[in-house]
Amino acid sequence: MKRFFNFAFLYFILAMVGGVFYREFTKFFNFSGRTTLAFVHVHLLVLGTFLFLLLALFSINTNLLDQKGLRTFLILYQIALPLMVVMMVIRGILQVLEFPLSNSMNSAISGIAGVSHILMAISFIVLFCILKKCKITTISQH
Repeated sequence: MKRFFNFAFLYFILAMVGGVFYREFTKFFNFSGRTTLAFVHVHLLVLGTFLFLLLALFSINTNLLDQKGLRTFLILYQIALPLMVVMMVIRGILQVLEFPLSNSMNSAISGIAGVSHILMAISFIVLFCILKKCKITTISQH
């Protein structure tokens, strides 16, 4: 459970950094258009912080921590989410700088982002399979 809280805290810090970076970077370049940098904060907060806080709470009354596939989920997820966020940051920076992307560069960024989304989907499937196997322990009433 402590590992889940540590992940939640790490993603919270990254979410706050992402939000400040978005605000300051766009302000520095007087950018007022749409950019994917605006979504980095929310993605890290929801898919990082909130997910791991929920898993920490869920692990209190279940045998989640004893499940076989949990390590697989964590490895896949810890690859997928940072990769997704890095690609969002790269695309966002290029949008703010109004950097002209060639078709191949645009495709490469989209392709890597697509791979991160596929890994994210696989990790969520693994997580749901794990959660389905969890046994709920009886909650004692105080």
